[in-house]
Amino acid sequence: MLLLKRKLRIETERLTLRPPVHSDFRAWAALRHQSEAFLVPWEPSWNPDHLVRKAFTNRVYWAQRSISGGGAVPLFLLRRTDQELVGAITLDNIRRGPAQAGTLGYWTGEAFARQGYMREAIAALVHHAFTQLDLSRIEAACLPENTASRGLLESSGFKYEGVAQSYLQINGRWRTHVLYASLRSDRRGRTDVG
Repeated sequence: MLLLKRKLRIETERLTLRPPVHSDFRAWAALRHQSEAFLVPWEPSWNPDHLVRKAFTNRVYWAQRSISGGGAVPLFLLRRTDQELVGAITLDNIRRGPAQAGTLGYWTGEAFARQGYMREAIAALVHHAFTQLDLSRIEAACLPENTASRGLLESSGFKYEGVAQSYLQINGRWRTHVLYASLRSDRRGRTDVG
């Protein structure tokens, strides 16, 4: 597997994408806490211990295992100018064999929303998935009323594919999602970012 023969790090114009490390805890907890009202409507319910160090430590270990096992690529987004954490992006549920696909998820701190950081991160991770991981399909889903996320996916070259009823539990309720995908062979999309 090509995934972690070397240390995983993706550089973009304004961001460094890299796996979380233990020393990220304070920045991550602060950003999540400051952005709680902004994030909660769009995410699975937070556990009561969501922002504690032990939960974060478990996330770091999960990230390490997922990357080395080839099942996911969880990355933090750090602004290159000052190493400020702006959010996270994960390529999860990586399926090999005939599928060669993965599922994209992301979040950004409220203070960093609508500044193009996530579009930059999506372009970089999709390019990495197609060129380094040899995936053929990247899927993403969001709530129908999440116009910001839908616009982000569409402007990142993802195509609308349909609706999945009761797709995920978001904020404590089973919610229907709209489905998008980016295909390596789909030249109509913006998958040749490089």
